[in-house]
Amino acid sequence: MTRGARAQLAEKIAGEVALSDDPGATLRKWRTDFGVAQTALADRLDVSPSVVSDYESGRRDNPGIAVVRRLVGALLDIDEERGGDHIRQHARVLSSGFDSDVVHDLREYSANVSVERVYDAIGAEELHRGGQDTVAGHTVINSIAAITRLSSDEFYQLYGQSTNRALVFTNVTRGESPLVALRVVSPTPNAVILHGLDSDDVWEKAADLARIDDFSLAVTDRDIEDVLDGLRSLP
Repeated sequence: MTRGARAQLAEKIAGEVALSDDPGATLRKWRTDFGVAQTALADRLDVSPSVVSDYESGRRDNPGIAVVRRLVGALLDIDEERGGDHIRQHARVLSSGFDSDVVHDLREYSANVSVERVYDAIGAEELHRGGQDTVAGHTVINSIAAITRLSSDEFYQLYGQSTNRALVFTNVTRGESPLVALRVVSPTPNAVILHGLDSDDVWEKAADLARIDDFSLAVTDRDIEDVLDGLRSLP
């Protein structure tokens, strides 16, 4: 594990906490993102779980920089002991050249995963099945940030190592904008998943575009954290 990636992630987390209107909620977000229970974090810090709970709920005064540094360091220590997946993921997003407000998650799998397994992991409903039944990775993208800020070349870079992947677009209302944007990118990904809406709300031409460009299309309205956790559970 490179110290640079860890240091960058530590700085990012600490900065978000320091600038947050609700530091406790931000701490809780990162702890749950890392999949660390309050008891595990408390054990690492050698405090009672109620101390961690009090900070996250705001029952204690806003944590100072020394407390935040200890909390962040404990999360990163636990992640490294578990294999460092979250630190590596942050490094991958940074190396892709995109800010985390554009790319929420970017990962390559150890083996091809069936599209159905991806759907099951995030509670997705398929609207159209494309010609490929598997993916080898995923990218979770803030659709508004991607469409308004990225060129077509940069959009293509969102594929990571391969187009054999699922693109998950967040902040979607109907799906028209990201699907139209995909038309300027060749080749297209194996699967596209629109997050934040159900099948009744999808743009009426969405399945037609998926059929024309031959990719699988699905929707999920699960909470974004549940979607990220589901995707990260894939091998």
